[in-house]
Amino acid sequence: MLSRNAIFKRRRTSRGERGFTLIEILVVITIIAIIMAIVGPRVLNYLAESKVKAAKIQIQSFSSALDLFNLDTGRYPTTAEGLDALVKPQAAIPAWNGPYLKGNSVPEDPWGHAYLYRSPGEHDVYDIQSYGSDGREGGTGTAADIASWKR
Repeated sequence: MLSRNAIFKRRRTSRGERGFTLIEILVVITIIAIIMAIVGPRVLNYLAESKVKAAKIQIQSFSSALDLFNLDTGRYPTTAEGLDALVKPQAAIPAWNGPYLKGNSVPEDPWGHAYLYRSPGEHDVYDIQSYGSDGREGGTGTAADIASWKR
């Protein structure tokens, strides 16, 4: 049988193992906050840069599809026909052999805006452009314009 001192010691140790003190919890929360303050902006920056890269890749994909359209029809879609001519057959284009893009619609840029398409373009045979994260012409950083003639 256990003596009175043994029972008292057992109770004391079990009380000390019940949980964390308020100071210990505050220290852990502070460490987590410091790590997030250091890592958070870098992660957000990588996400913003990845959207810019995705827009550039989509524009290259459109360029390839437009070149295939040109091989089949002998011309590029007009500005009025737009990029929709790559996914939807039109009666005015008898040699159309598409769809030239996967899916039933032309994707929007990574920020949810429609790409601008002009043919004939001001800079090339055709111009494809995204206005970036702000959806307005001009800008810097992720709000900068992304265009087919800027590679």
